[in-house]
Amino acid sequence: MDMENKDLAIIFDLDGTLWNSTGCACAIWNRVLEKHNNISFRMTKERAEQLMGKTMEDIGKILFPELNEEERNAIVDEFGDEEVKYLAENGAILYEGLEEILKVLSRKYKLYIVSNCQDGYVSAFLQAHKLERYFFDIEMSGRTGLDKGNNIKLIMKRNNIKSAVYIGDTDGDEKSARFAGIPFIYAKYGFGEAVSPDAIITDISELPECIKIFE
Repeated sequence: MDMENKDLAIIFDLDGTLWNSTGCACAIWNRVLEKHNNISFRMTKERAEQLMGKTMEDIGKILFPELNEEERNAIVDEFGDEEVKYLAENGAILYEGLEEILKVLSRKYKLYIVSNCQDGYVSAFLQAHKLERYFFDIEMSGRTGLDKGNNIKLIMKRNNIKSAVYIGDTDGDEKSARFAGIPFIYAKYGFGEAVSPDAIITDISELPECIKIFE
């Protein structure tokens, strides 16, 4: 069936679903933190993984509860700017076989990305790995100021999407899909857990077959 006749849209989370950027995120965080004498802790890969899927505002509250909002935001923004610049130039670790899967899916479905990240982050992913041609639209909490559930709704309204499925790796992703009123596929290979997903994949290569149940 031609793509034009397909009603189902596939909306992806990014971190833990399409790529793993925790290694470079950890190094960037520590470069930023070293500039601030009032902060003694340093980022670890494990701690960076625990932050995946959260908005930058929530990350600031988690990491720097002792600081006021202005101080927290300044540090988080500094990190965000450095991370986007780095990722746009260097990229991160794509899950194995990702581009081939996107190529297969894009022949039948329209693909989108909605992420709880800073403005520019998804664009950096697309630019670094030359994947822009596979996606029709993207949205980020750092650009809209909205949470993921509302951003899913926004991207569906903007693109006149009547039927969609969201793919992510955390319970927050699952809650966002429920809020938007669409099914949720849990990417078990990512960083988090899910409560009651509509389907589960253990590898990105399983997605083309899994998605058929939602057509």
